[in-house]
Amino acid sequence: MKKHKLFTPGPTSIPEEVLLEMAKPIIHHRTEEFLSITKDVFEGLKYLFQTKNDVLIIGSSGTGAMEASIVNLFSKGEKIIVINGGKFGERFVEIGKAYGLNVFDVKVEWGKTLLKEELEKIIKENEDAKGVFVNLCETSTATHFDVKGYGEIISKHPDMILVVDAISSLGAIPCYMDEWNIDCLITGSQKAFMLPPGLSFISLSQKAWKKVENSNLPKYYFNLKKYKKTLEKFDFPFTIPVSLIVGLRKAIEIIKQYTIEKIWEEHKKRAEATRKAIISMGLKLLSCCPSDAVTAILLPENIDGDQLLKFIRKNYGISFAPGQDKLKGKIVRISHLGWQDEFDVLTALNAFGVGLEKFGYKVDIGKGLEKAKEILFS
Repeated sequence: MKKHKLFTPGPTSIPEEVLLEMAKPIIHHRTEEFLSITKDVFEGLKYLFQTKNDVLIIGSSGTGAMEASIVNLFSKGEKIIVINGGKFGERFVEIGKAYGLNVFDVKVEWGKTLLKEELEKIIKENEDAKGVFVNLCETSTATHFDVKGYGEIISKHPDMILVVDAISSLGAIPCYMDEWNIDCLITGSQKAFMLPPGLSFISLSQKAWKKVENSNLPKYYFNLKKYKKTLEKFDFPFTIPVSLIVGLRKAIEIIKQYTIEKIWEEHKKRAEATRKAIISMGLKLLSCCPSDAVTAILLPENIDGDQLLKFIRKNYGISFAPGQDKLKGKIVRISHLGWQDEFDVLTALNAFGVGLEKFGYKVDIGKGLEKAKEILFS
């Protein structure tokens, strides 16, 4: 028997208290009992988003909220700027084109980031653009983007909004929606919120809600006006995954008791320990601006990442994430999200090192673990 551990950037490990809440007999979603739970949830989400704005909940994966940001905030033919540095930057490009938007695709080399000064220049050359899209953490490359800096620039343009995909990072790393001038912030349930997949979340600024009034793109299930209206009674326009909402209340309770700031600090420490350990083991990181939500490790040329991960999962019960698209087989991604502690980091590093050695690539596991311990227990 093996104890399975998730180090993937979604789904992530879930606290036992949350699992037990979701295991309780299901209740009907059109009752006072359920609405009392949703009231707590809607208020708690504002804390996680660091906003005074309403946070809407959609029964979908994070991609649903990405699509909702497109169809509710823009009209056919309008120009948007997409900072495209990976698989999920590409997804914004694809959704925008699917709905007839004029997408200015800012291609960023995978693993690189975009300086705010570079964005400022791009905006000056595209002043007719109505929105800028970016990932706080580009999950496919484990790269952090300067959302705070971008917000400073875009806030100076009254007819332009900043849309941020924080699906793999909200709750794990600092993100202040109001303070950073974010107009639309998106996330999902199966990442730092420590829940199964199935819920997405989206919050709009007042500036963004004005855009909603003028949008002419087709929408039905993702029509945010419907969600805004039912929110007045802490309800939903369509059937919501009830058990996930029940679990979410418990997850928010855990986060608030611990404080979001302390959770950010712990993610930073686990990520730094992982990065320094990997380098001490003689390996390299993919990203020049690594995120504290997930770490991407470049593999030696003779190692097939997909086969390595299958071996580690089968033999040691440890799940890491593979590379996507052009990085398939070339990287391994170790997540720092979810229900983790310091000893989980050591377990992940050990399993990864042993796996490499089984595939014929010698690394100094002990040196890596010692470096990680220096950071984790200092």
